[in-house]
Amino acid sequence: IIAVLGTIPAIPVGPVPITAQTLGVMLAGAVLGARRGFLAVLLFLVLVAVGLPLLSSGAGGLAPFVGTSAGYLYSWPVAAFVIGWLTERSWARYNVVRGTLINVVGGIVVIYAVGVPVLKAVAGLSWGQALTGGAVPFLPGDLVKAFVAAAIADVVRRSYPVIDSPHR
Repeated sequence: IIAVLGTIPAIPVGPVPITAQTLGVMLAGAVLGARRGFLAVLLFLVLVAVGLPLLSSGAGGLAPFVGTSAGYLYSWPVAAFVIGWLTERSWARYNVVRGTLINVVGGIVVIYAVGVPVLKAVAGLSWGQALTGGAVPFLPGDLVKAFVAAAIADVVRRSYPVIDSPHR
């Protein structure tokens, strides 16, 4: 799903483009759970590292892992894990609102917490420049993606519960 979402053209807004691929990261955690979501996203990044052009820019190989978007890529498996872990713990009470909040924590806070400092270091930006170029333009779209991922995960979970209840 992350690769397919990479076919949607990126929106260049500065040193890091806006892509739909973080929606796939959120879905990996929300639908697959912590361990499987982490491993699925890690496998995706390994495929990118060996050269498959799976990122939204059509990039593959090692270059994306040392560029301005490197921190965001590194954060993806961690974000999927956090989303999955929180989703597993709220299994009995999961709904779209709770799922959206979980996706905001894992899919926005975690990704920005890793991505913005790496962007600052790689691009030699100030904190203000890194935040205005690496977080602020992404926030509206990421909030929409958090809601969409929660709505999809809620439907998938009710029709085909992949994540086992932690009490089983």
